[in-house]
Amino acid sequence: MTQTIQSYIGGRWQGTQAASALRSAVNGTTIAHTHAEALDFGEAVEHARRKGLPALMAMDFQERAQRLKALAKYLMEHKEQLYAVSAHTGATKVDSWIDIDGGAGTLFAYASLGSNELPSGNLVHEGPAFSIGKKGGFSGTHVLVPRGGVAVHINAFNFPVWGLLEKFAPSFLAGMPCIGKPASATSYLTEAAMRLIVQSGILPEGSLQLVIGGTGDLLNRLIGADVVTFTGSADTAARLRVHPNLIAHSVPFNAEADSLNCAILGPDVNPDDEEFALFVKEVAREMTVKAGQKCTAIRRAIVPAKHLDAVCEQLAARLAKTTVGDPADERVRMGPLASHAQQADVAERIALLRQDAELVYSGKNDWVGEGTAQGAFCAPTLLACRKPMDVDSVHTIEAFGPVSTVMAYDDLDEALALAARGQGSLVATLVTHDTAVAAQAIPVMAAWHGRLHILDREAAVESTGHGSPLPTLKHGGPGRAGGGEELGGLRAVKHYLQRAAVQGSPTMLSAVTGEYVRGATVNNTAVHPFRSYFEDLQIGDSLLTHRRTVSEADIVAFGGISGDYFYMHFDEVAAKDSPFGKRIAHGYFVLSAAAGLFVSPAPGPVLANYGLDTLRFIKPVGIGDTIQARLTAKRKIDRNKVDAKGVGQGVVAWDVEVTNQDGELVASYDILTLVAKRT
Repeated sequence: MTQTIQSYIGGRWQGTQAASALRSAVNGTTIAHTHAEALDFGEAVEHARRKGLPALMAMDFQERAQRLKALAKYLMEHKEQLYAVSAHTGATKVDSWIDIDGGAGTLFAYASLGSNELPSGNLVHEGPAFSIGKKGGFSGTHVLVPRGGVAVHINAFNFPVWGLLEKFAPSFLAGMPCIGKPASATSYLTEAAMRLIVQSGILPEGSLQLVIGGTGDLLNRLIGADVVTFTGSADTAARLRVHPNLIAHSVPFNAEADSLNCAILGPDVNPDDEEFALFVKEVAREMTVKAGQKCTAIRRAIVPAKHLDAVCEQLAARLAKTTVGDPADERVRMGPLASHAQQADVAERIALLRQDAELVYSGKNDWVGEGTAQGAFCAPTLLACRKPMDVDSVHTIEAFGPVSTVMAYDDLDEALALAARGQGSLVATLVTHDTAVAAQAIPVMAAWHGRLHILDREAAVESTGHGSPLPTLKHGGPGRAGGGEELGGLRAVKHYLQRAAVQGSPTMLSAVTGEYVRGATVNNTAVHPFRSYFEDLQIGDSLLTHRRTVSEADIVAFGGISGDYFYMHFDEVAAKDSPFGKRIAHGYFVLSAAAGLFVSPAPGPVLANYGLDTLRFIKPVGIGDTIQARLTAKRKIDRNKVDAKGVGQGVVAWDVEVTNQDGELVASYDILTLVAKRT
């Protein structure tokens, strides 16, 4: 008896009556059914708004980052359960690693980003603030806050786990409850992951729900505070984008669609070069990993006309060594397509492509493993197009499987024109060892491709490959690729936050942002700010130091210690001819002297100074000038961590203004410190 997979809506698993059969991609046996019961999407949205949203807003960025880390650990501890299910999708061990470990890895990445780069609280100050009025009493800045809505994520079949988690991680960090809808063909693996997530008890109730089957009237229930993201075909993206309710309420819609990604072999590369072998290896890998079912896979291999036959010969030889069959067999390097429907679709598109391209290689249909004759297999298929500028099909038809077309070009300009014929893609690779080729090609390619991968013998040592989206880099592309943007570090989190401009006095902006804004009222404390524990320190606590007059001896001594004998500091005659008209002190001496003015030397709560931000030298300091510093607590982040001795600590950023005897700003920067907690 096969399993009926369920939706997780309204805090409970729903659906017991079997509906559509979901077949193993390996041998065609039915392994699960979707459920027949219609879902109440009003309940789903209401549960997210009434239960999930308040629970998420009761936490701050730092706390949500901790939950993501805990969930990532939990999934990694139980990943073998998911690997067992993943095998039915046709995934090899490597394929499953990309999907399952990659999904957990994205959770880890956003946990780290949130912990290290987001503040305590639920407001991000996207500064710096700037003065609008002439007297400094009126300023402006920008803030980012949670939208107060629901994120609906509609995913493709090719990455059932990663697809759910890579969208969920930044949404959750931004404080948005999510409703995930996987593609039905591989939804049994997404459901298995969701059961582990619910079982963990790590996420607040209502923060993540799962829809198996269609979306019904879900999109009709959304409002302007909500967000919809989609990964899948360009045709479906186009239909969803013009959904009447999304348009009526200006609901943000982000699409990541299939695209005809390309790889260009540079005109400088010859068959004996290392880069030639790297190109062949990269194209073959992108054809066979996940059986070519990646939105980032290389569909068009653009090569110099004189090398087309050599590229085809080497690619065919490499593909011939790829064992295709049941991933349970250790000899197998490529499994089947994810479904029989996908198998039929790819076969149809290969036939269309062959009208304008010749067949170079197609593997034999002798799959390894029992029962594989009933599987959804497709042999690696390599095509060649010698006149790609004269046809359209190779630039418009995508066979979403182990299929790629090698096409010829005469010069680099023609190669770039061919790349652009895809009308927008997620990623393109340029294989070259000539810096001039890269400098010419990349600015042109950047207009039509979301990510650009430059591969040569130097990068190959550590390259993550053409087809691997990384949490820290943008994933998405223009035109046919959907025009959307995912991942990219904190950019993804900001997509789920609302930006607002704020105007007011510096004091008011400080109160709103939780961050000291220059010109705001400060608190000149009786106790040196460096003597205050993290809990006791308040934003705006400030110290105005005593003064120090800079002498020639200071400059000479600092030059001797640092080895910096730049003429501006030591040559009286040359310095007179400089823009400053006199000898000046080293900028880094000014920093050191300022530190000497404001540092409290005895042991105390300040544990370490680990960096400077926004450093600017505004005005030169000459011999005889007198400097003074103001140190002000600018920003506090409670990372909820303890050190090896069990001492709690937080991060404090200090605003430093160094002025001269005329009150003019000579240096400006932030100091970042770790400060101990009282407990």
